[in-house]
Amino acid sequence: MNSFTSTGEQENIVKAATTIRADANIGKLLQEAGKLKPQDMERVLKLQQAENLRFGEAAQKLGLVAEADIQQALSHQFEYPYIPAAEAGLSPELTTATNPYSKEAEALRSVRSELLLRWFQEGRKTLAIGSVRADEGSSYLAANLAVLFAQMGRKVLLIDANMRQPRQHEIFNLGHGMGLSDVLADRMPSLQVRTVKSFPTLNILPAGSPPPNPVELLARPAFGALLSGLETSYDIILLDSAPSQLSSDFQLVAAHAGGMLIATRRHVSRLSPLVELKEKITLTGAQVVGAVVLG
Repeated sequence: MNSFTSTGEQENIVKAATTIRADANIGKLLQEAGKLKPQDMERVLKLQQAENLRFGEAAQKLGLVAEADIQQALSHQFEYPYIPAAEAGLSPELTTATNPYSKEAEALRSVRSELLLRWFQEGRKTLAIGSVRADEGSSYLAANLAVLFAQMGRKVLLIDANMRQPRQHEIFNLGHGMGLSDVLADRMPSLQVRTVKSFPTLNILPAGSPPPNPVELLARPAFGALLSGLETSYDIILLDSAPSQLSSDFQLVAAHAGGMLIATRRHVSRLSPLVELKEKITLTGAQVVGAVVLG
């Protein structure tokens, strides 16, 4: 009797074994999350075998779990962190963290891919994000890109350099506290960054105490020294800057970052102010990396 199996049979065996392991892992994760009880497992496995379903599909069909529960289990299995909206306590703006399978999140992933190819691939680590107006979405864009890079396993620092109208502490629900302004004013004995639940590689440096002189603080040598030092500890540093319509702070941020990504919004942004913003960024010696049109 021939004891050898064909290549096709071997592939089928490997595929079946892989599926069994994956299903077992998902079942275990759902149990650990309190979504399935041990007695539910037998029901799910019977239906899975009878109808040739995946474990998650069978559990859903029995009404034991929801689609969001399956997505959460898969995210753990593939080490892809995200936070279910019901558990987040974060701003709804943080689409990539609370609804990573949405069209908006997918569009932002395309932006991430472009940045990896056109900016970060060449060894650069720091990028500023700005806009003309406060309602064009630069803070939204910076926050979501920070999450997306963290989901890749990159060590990311998001700095809120908009000390006039800071938003990152609200988006990430960090509360008020010390931050960039306090570091630059030498009011903080050591750098203290904030962490975000479920995103171990993402840190936030909020804008800090509202200062009377943001542009003077950003012009201090301490700002450049801070960024240079942080580049040794992080893979990617994103800076959310104040709108150009509000102040000239963005020019100092862009100059130190070396490049700026411009956020625009459909039916809000106007061409003339955007052209002026591009010219002002170029005058600092920084590069305009691109522009993102948000809905």
